[in-house]
Amino acid sequence: MAWKWTAERKRLEHGYRSGFEKRLAEQLEEAGVGFEYEAEKLAYIVPARNATYTPDFFLQNGIIIEAKGRFRTAEDRQKLLLVKETHPDRDLRLLFQNANLPIYKGSPTSYAKWAEDHGFIYAEKRIPHKWIT
Repeated sequence: MAWKWTAERKRLEHGYRSGFEKRLAEQLEEAGVGFEYEAEKLAYIVPARNATYTPDFFLQNGIIIEAKGRFRTAEDRQKLLLVKETHPDRDLRLLFQNANLPIYKGSPTSYAKWAEDHGFIYAEKRIPHKWIT
């Protein structure tokens, strides 16, 4: 089996992610400077990027339907929220195969509840007649 140099292995070997970090820590210790290594995480915002989204059905009356059999990824849900925010003038609706499924395993929130909480009109299994007429 080939030796794989992962960040975790390096950390285990040196106590730090790299030999360079280990040398800096030694320098701080020799100077009597108190410090903590990787003691906290700092949140940051990822810069915006242009993206596109292709909804499933565009009805002649202006309704846009996104059909969702599975709706369990946070990325899918985030994408729909961003599209809705970017296009508040568009009538984007969700059609779930089963609106009672949880958004992720063990979640108390169903697809239907998520849609309601975020202001999406939704239906289940079939396109409602009133959407078509």
